Amino acid sequence: MQVCSGSSSAECPKKVNEDCLYLNIFIPLNLNFTSPLWRPLPVMVWIHGGDFIAGSASKPMYDGRFLSNFTHTVVVNLEYRLGAFGFLVSGTDPLSTATGNYGILDQQAALLWVQQNIAAFGGDPSKVTIFGESAGAQSVSLHLMIQSSKSLFKQAVLQSLPFSIPLKTRHDALRLGKDFAKETNCSVSDFICLLSLTPQAVLSAQMKTRSKIVNPFRFLEVFETWGPHIDGELIKEQAITAFQKGDWQKEKALLLGTTSEEGVLFVYGVFNKPVSVVEAVMYIAAIFKQHTLRILHKYLPLYREADCRHMLTQIITDYVFLCPSRRSAHAAVATGSQVWMYVFDHVASDCSVWSGLTFCYKHVCHGAELPFLFDSAQVANYSLSLSEKLLSNRMLCYWGAFAHTADPSSRLQQTAFCREQRLPVWPRYSDTSDWLVMNLTVRSHAQVGTRNHICDFWDQLGIY
Repeated sequence: MQVCSGSSSAECPKKVNEDCLYLNIFIPLNLNFTSPLWRPLPVMVWIHGGDFIAGSASKPMYDGRFLSNFTHTVVVNLEYRLGAFGFLVSGTDPLSTATGNYGILDQQAALLWVQQNIAAFGGDPSKVTIFGESAGAQSVSLHLMIQSSKSLFKQAVLQSLPFSIPLKTRHDALRLGKDFAKETNCSVSDFICLLSLTPQAVLSAQMKTRSKIVNPFRFLEVFETWGPHIDGELIKEQAITAFQKGDWQKEKALLLGTTSEEGVLFVYGVFNKPVSVVEAVMYIAAIFKQHTLRILHKYLPLYREADCRHMLTQIITDYVFLCPSRRSAHAAVATGSQVWMYVFDHVASDCSVWSGLTFCYKHVCHGAELPFLFDSAQVANYSLSLSEKLLSNRMLCYWGAFAHTADPSSRLQQTAFCREQRLPVWPRYSDTSDWLVMNLTVRSHAQVGTRNHICDFWDQLGIY
């Protein structure tokens, strides 16, 4: 269940239902079930994004047929409960209250189903890669932290993980639950009343509480009102904390990265009018408190426009996505983990066509890599140019090699096309290689991170 409104309504599912816990499975066309498989195929399990309130495994953008055929893997798209249905907290007793994190448990149940059943579809349950973007990447990071998910997958891909958007504490999640209950005319302690609500009543109350900042000291919550919370049992800490402390499954190979302009979608989505310097200072102070002056001193000289949204976009890109990802990758490498990093840096001919958001035009938006990964630009009647098609194929080669061998540059098990392409080598992320990342653009190449000096600044602030 989800609300379809606003600029992205055209991308909403045509039908929504509380009975949503299904998954879609795609297998290569050349898989022959009439004879025993010589070797079962790796499995790629996709967890969709959508701010934990929207999205679907059946979204045309995520059609897994091309990905499955090109990479010769079994692709699984899973569903999970969203919004209040998946994350409402009304108390701590699981028998008489809503205790939240149901959406994450739904994902875990789907991963267990894959372990028990994917062999019947030609998949190898011992070679499962989970991958996701945005809230899907947040979900992947949580399964890397959750002990009971450890045996359910082998490696992970994190695409545009908003590391610095904080998960709610139990206290803040309960406050949101009380606001939700008030909108329904139920008492937060009246579980029978809450359970009797119609799906439409739940969605209505969810929308009315969506834009509330539960904790004024955590202004970034405005970007993610509903979602997982730290319950002390399933989820014990923030993802950024877990990665820096090593409280995750460090033996698993990771591929992670961001787009070069992640913040565009968030800043221009919230602020549909120009933002003055005074307003920008106010918002920066609301987020960063005592660090405000140092941040302004770093960014203001670089942005002279009267409209400060461009500056805010870069701050969100750096603070929420890029720099904490780099910091986490550094910490992972220090503990011996195998990590590969990328930045998707290709300005598509018309990003706005497939995003449904006109302000993404000529920007490398949050999610801009998805049509290239799933070869789904045609969903919006947009055709990739020849060079863009080559970029899409190269990305599929890298993701497929990672699924097969836990190394995106491995030529083993690659398709004939990938072997013939002489792909640029994607080096492991390590200090011995100058912390090289793969720049995914028409002329993809390994490079030193272009914003290392900025990320050094954020690391020194110590505020992730």
